[in-house]
Parts: sequence; C-alpha cells; structure tokens
Amino acid sequence: MNRLPAMKCLIMDFFVLTMVLSCSTQVFALLKLSPSSLTVLSGDEARFTCSSENAEWDVMLWELNNTLVVTISRIHGVLSSSVPNVTAEKSQNGDAWILLLMNVERHYEGQVSCNIQGNAKKTANLFVQEKGIVKVFGVHTIALKGQLVQFECDAVGWYPLPTLQWEVHGKKLSQSEYNLSSELTGKSLFTVSSNLSMTATKSSRVDCLASVSALSTPLMSSIPLTVVAEVVQDEDDCRVPLAVTSSLTALLLLLLLCICTVLCYRQRRQATSENVNKPRGVTASRHANPNRVMFQSLRSGKSHITSPDHFT
Repeated sequence: MNRLPAMKCLIMDFFVLTMVLSCSTQVFALLKLSPSSLTVLSGDEARFTCSSENAEWDVMLWELNNTLVVTISRIHGVLSSSVPNVTAEKSQNGDAWILLLMNVERHYEGQVSCNIQGNAKKTANLFVQEKGIVKVFGVHTIALKGQLVQFECDAVGWYPLPTLQWEVHGKKLSQSEYNLSSELTGKSLFTVSSNLSMTATKSSRVDCLASVSALSTPLMSSIPLTVVAEVVQDEDDCRVPLAVTSSLTALLLLLLLCICTVLCYRQRRQATSENVNKPRGVTASRHANPNRVMFQSLRSGKSHITSPDHFT
C-alpha cells in the first residue's frame, strides 16, 4: 500500500517532464533561421533572418560564437548591441528579425545562433574568406612559331586556398599542362604559385585566374603573346625565289646597258654632224692669232688698236 503514492508521484513527474519537452519541441519547431550556411568575403555584409510562428515570444537573443551580440524585445525592438558593426533590424515580412554583420572580419567566422526566450535555439554557420591579388609576371612576350614559352603567376593573400587556373585565347587549360605550389603565411593567408610551359602557335592573350567560392567572378591577370614566323627559311624553299630574283636583276642590267649605249651613240653622232656643217672661214677666223692681226694693223699706220674680240 505504501508503494502506491510513490508510483503516483513518479507518474506525475514523468507526465510533467513529457509536457515540458513537448512544449520545447513545439517552440523549437516553430523557430526558423536562414540561411543555414553563409559564405562571404572579408569586408562584406552578412545577413541572417530569424522568425517564430509563436506570437507569444518576448525576447530574442542573437549569439556569435556563443557570445551574446544583440538583444531584441518584441515590443521595443533592439535593446543592446555589444559588438561594433553588428546590429539587427525588423523584417518587412511578418514577425522576423534580421541580424546584420557589417564589414565582416575573419574572427566572425563560426556559429550564428538565434534564441527565443532561452527555450528554443537555432544555429547557422558563417564562413569568412579573404580575397587576395593575382599577378602574371612580365609585360609582353614575343616568340617564334613553334618556340617553347613559359609564364609564371602568383596568387597572394587568399583564404582559404584559392583555385588557380590558366586560359589561353579564352580556353581553359588542363591542370596537367601547368604545375601548382602553395604555402601558408604567418597571417593564415595562402600564396599559390604556378608555372605554365606551352608551344607558341598563334598570337593570343594568356590569362591567369584565381578565385574562392565567395567570389562571383575570378580575379584575372593577363599578358599578351605575339607569335611571329621565322625570317630564315630552309635552303630548298629559297631556291625558286632566288633564281627569279637573279633573272630579273640580270635583265634590268642588260636593259640599262642598252639604253646607255644608244644615248652615247646619239650624242657622238650629233657632235660629228655639227662639226661638218660649220663654214671654214668662220672656223679659221676663230682660230687666227690675235697678236698677228694687231701687228699688221700697226704696220699699216692705223693708230686704233682693235681688240681681239673684234675678229671673233
């Protein structure tokens, strides 16, 4: 008989515990936190939305890595915010609240929790990535067709380990065509280096791309490649052009020689014809001695001395 009250007490405790757990489970089921996982770049903004279908809640607590950062009253709004760049705002949809993490830093990475009155709690994951730089060494590469050319690229200051790949003329290269190496610096940032060796076939643009999952578009560094044909050709390829050039040169020289011969012949013939047609008296007078004419004039008693130009 003494065992009956004890059994009743145990049954009542079990019933109360079951009711409490049931209520907690229902409250937990009514709590929603989205997104469940978010990846952002350092310096960007992160947003999480928490809502509850239970209209009876009074206080909502936001935690970042198990540290209380924002306290919200359903009636009065945001009561406190203990971390800089962290606040909350009421959503336009229903009774939800949005946690705002502005200018996200690396140490924000971890768990984000929404807690309703200490009874229900939902947790999401926040991942913070670092965007570094990417650089192809060199300015402009000129190579002969068929020549082996090499390019080097570095992606510096990334977290987590970035993906690095090469593109030539807009076409992605297989990873088997280049090598990769990485190292972790003291600031927990990664540096990835890559060397590309390829045969120059045509002029194109060589691109090196680096990216992490939070980047919508990879960062790219480019260098132009100019491919030129060889000036020196094989001996067999030069025989025909050389023969044609020699023939044309000989023909031009022969033509020039003929023209010179004709011009010289015409000039000599014209000079001979002019000498034959000149009068003898005029020729003799022009060749007479001026001194002799002068002497004859003096003997004849003429005082006037005629200039030799007079006899001309």
